[in-house]
Amino acid sequence: MRVEYDKTYSPCLLRDMEMKVYGNAGKPVLVFPAQDGRFFDFENFGMIEVIKDFIEQGRIQVFCIDSIDRESWSLKDGDPYHRIYMHEQWFHYIVDEVVPRINDWNGQHQGILTTGCSMGATHALNLMLRRPDLFNATICLSGYYDSDLFFGQFQHPLIYQNSPMQYIEGMPYDHPYVEMYRQSDIVLCCGQGAWEDEMIYATRRMQELFSYKDIPAWIDFWGYDVNHDWPWWRKQLPYFLNRIL
Repeated sequence: MRVEYDKTYSPCLLRDMEMKVYGNAGKPVLVFPAQDGRFFDFENFGMIEVIKDFIEQGRIQVFCIDSIDRESWSLKDGDPYHRIYMHEQWFHYIVDEVVPRINDWNGQHQGILTTGCSMGATHALNLMLRRPDLFNATICLSGYYDSDLFFGQFQHPLIYQNSPMQYIEGMPYDHPYVEMYRQSDIVLCCGQGAWEDEMIYATRRMQELFSYKDIPAWIDFWGYDVNHDWPWWRKQLPYFLNRIL
């Protein structure tokens, strides 16, 4: 399996950002790390190993990037406006810098699949919903899809546009993005075991909102023994990849 490491200066974030790429062909898959995570976590936690057949067969090419959660979502004692501003800079880093490089690297200029676990799933869904012209599939494992756990009652337009539970509720039924969502592959999964209570709530709420707008998302709740942890995410990701590719 071809593996490449990349470190490039980001004008959006004013720093070097790191990325790791696995494979050389197939559907591009953009991986967001779990909360406060790094670009190498997906490999270190065994997620690359469980999908290596997809990579080696040329079905997917995987791009693992860094988060800046410690400066945004996780920095709960920081200035809330600066926190969401930093997140928005990271959003533009992905859209304006990472996506063009994925398209150049991959060469097929097809829609990108986003994925991640826990907060990685939060980011994966948000990016796909905000830019369905760039991202046409997502597999979200144990995500939470609102801002309240991280920003409390602080409100700002940037908070709204990064909170899927808020902007999907507010989006008109005939919004052009809604039809694009209907043509996309959207998978939200979470277990019903330990540390999944908030994720169950958020996933059910997204299920309701998608249903109201006739968006055919695949919402899958796994068993009461399925915890918010890597051993289950290692089972879930190849299961869903195999069914939507």
